[in-house]
Amino acid sequence: MNETTAQNWHELNQRYLLAALAGVRSALERHAARSQSTSEEQTPALYEATGDMPASPALESLREAFALSSFERDVLLLCAGMELDSTFATHCAAAQDDSQRPYPTFGLALAALPQAHWSALAPDAPLRFWRLIEVRTGDTLTASPLSIDERVLHYLVGVPYLDERLRGLVEPLQASSALPPSRRILADQIVGFWSRAQGTWPSIQLCGDDHAGKRAIAASACASLGIGLYAIRAADIPSAVAEREGLARLWEREAVLSSGALLVDCEDLDSNTDGASTVLSLTERVRGPIVVTGREPLRDRNQPIIRLDVNKLSASEQQNLWQSALGPLAPELNGQVKAVVEQFNLGLTGIHAASIEVLENLSQERGDVPEAVLWEACRVQARPRLDNLAQRIEPAATWEDLVLPESQRRMLRDIAAHVRQRTKVYEAWGFAAKGSRGLGISALFAGDSGTGKTMAAEVLANELRLDLYRIDLSQVVSKYIGETEKNLRRVFDAAEEGGAILLFDEADALFGKRSEVKDSHDRYANIEVSYLLQRMEAYRGLAILTTNMKNALDKAFLRRIRFVVQFPFPDADQRAEIWRRIFPSDTPTEGLDVDELARLNVPGGNIRNIALNAAFLAADAEEPVRMTHLLRAARTEYAKLEKPLTDAEIGGWA
Repeated sequence: MNETTAQNWHELNQRYLLAALAGVRSALERHAARSQSTSEEQTPALYEATGDMPASPALESLREAFALSSFERDVLLLCAGMELDSTFATHCAAAQDDSQRPYPTFGLALAALPQAHWSALAPDAPLRFWRLIEVRTGDTLTASPLSIDERVLHYLVGVPYLDERLRGLVEPLQASSALPPSRRILADQIVGFWSRAQGTWPSIQLCGDDHAGKRAIAASACASLGIGLYAIRAADIPSAVAEREGLARLWEREAVLSSGALLVDCEDLDSNTDGASTVLSLTERVRGPIVVTGREPLRDRNQPIIRLDVNKLSASEQQNLWQSALGPLAPELNGQVKAVVEQFNLGLTGIHAASIEVLENLSQERGDVPEAVLWEACRVQARPRLDNLAQRIEPAATWEDLVLPESQRRMLRDIAAHVRQRTKVYEAWGFAAKGSRGLGISALFAGDSGTGKTMAAEVLANELRLDLYRIDLSQVVSKYIGETEKNLRRVFDAAEEGGAILLFDEADALFGKRSEVKDSHDRYANIEVSYLLQRMEAYRGLAILTTNMKNALDKAFLRRIRFVVQFPFPDADQRAEIWRRIFPSDTPTEGLDVDELARLNVPGGNIRNIALNAAFLAADAEEPVRMTHLLRAARTEYAKLEKPLTDAEIGGWA
């Protein structure tokens, strides 16, 4: 309805409601006077006020929706009159011939209202089952005071709002202005399923990784049917049966009053847990349109469920969304839109948010390069889910900071080339069509602690302009069967949007030579390793494992990793080169002999600790960094390592 039509409906609805209340008030007056008037004499007054209403009066819509009899409708009006007409209390007291009872009761309704029937009082009858009215505490059922539910009262007078008891549990979802073609097809399918339902509403399950896309599809389908959509998280559904039953009934009533559908968000739900049973229990009880979203389907043998898979948007759909969102700016980005589509998989909501950020930043005329702003906006949009699961490392190291033999440097550059060119090779050159197995780019960095494994990951992240996340596998691995896979799945699923570089540190916590399976724990340990490798092989970004013990790894596992980079312990020449590069240009130094320092038989990580400690010592003494500071710092570092500092290493320093 447009604004004018809606205003006319509200005026006519009010007239209709007042006329209906007048009919009930007249019945009370006649009963008080012991009138013998029939119900047929009252009926015309209820319908004379309808006029040419653009839609049914709220009272009649509610009566039809909940299948109320004429008597039940009049009981509801009797209770509504107490709120809307100040004379009703007096009429109730007079009709009951008791000034101490100025309120409606079932006894009064049975005596005063036409077409009365006792079945209306039953708990499973519409008035009480749907909690349209409340029975307050009294001596008997027929003598207890009655009141209308507040949500129902507002509905009768034409005031729409969400029931207060549902606020905080459900949230309204708005349909997006336009859906990509693949999403529109799914939305139209839902519309078709529900349109052909003929009084029943088959549950819809939207499965896949695109959380925002599933919500957009459901909201669009509901908008096409002229109904609203409200979402509830699976975690917020009560586990207690009585509370869940109450929620189901309350929502089902609200769905009728507000013409709404319910979306149950199961994105963080394991389909094999008790939470899945709780969700299915709720969906079985609600008779109305329901959409369940989750990565995996929930299997229910008690009701028909239609499953639709929501895949990631195609590259062409993403490019079209970017072009539309960026508007006139898109041609100025010199093909960068294609580059971000190849790297980032943001979906409808992410693209929209990133475009707003780009347009806002460029409107400030700070001289930013549009391509860099677009890339950075995409990185920011891809972060939130992963930030809660792993440690983000700000990559500061560059190729100049990395001291490695040429063969290792060449291999690292090859890894960067694979990440940059994966879309061309897989898609344009057709390798993906040959099979999806092994398309993920995986690497194993092996070497002693401090030999530069994490720095190499930083260098790659800097080179590729990607986020680097460190995942400590010793924290991910769980002693509980199935928990390790669940933790790994969360990490990879969260990383998919931005193709971030994942650095799985301390891989020794999970990997080892495949041992003989002696019990269930050995078998599940092998399953955990296999699961990690499967996800690495399918991951669209770069996943790196680090280990201090390469020889302990099963060769069968090593064959499934694309790159294995051995980080050797640095020799004297390499240690000297590390010392030349270790101090920033702004650090004051004096009399440092890198050849002498290179005699310290420690890797780059320990060299950095010594240099940093010496810098603090020099700063505190208000002096430039000298060999004496480094000697003191070296003693501290060696003590930490429980390693003797020999004369061969420091002889002649002082």
